Amino acid sequence: MDMRAGEKIRVLMKRKGISMGDMAEGTGQTRQNLSNKMKRDDFSESEIKKMAAVIGYTADIVFRDIDGSIVL
Repeated sequence: MDMRAGEKIRVLMKRKGISMGDMAEGTGQTRQNLSNKMKRDDFSESEIKKMAAVIGYTADIVFRDIDGSIVL
């Protein structure tokens, strides 16, 4: 079973000891707004990159062809 983006972000936040409040502050949004986005799993690419930076990672969105070659 694949994990949704929000689930992956929560796992990484937990590993790094980052709270929802810390993440909300670091990404310039309210805790409630972030919580709603996490529940809906509704993030733009730029939001994912901001969240990754808050927890000390980078995020790259990659599209691959069925054969594995990178398309974008």
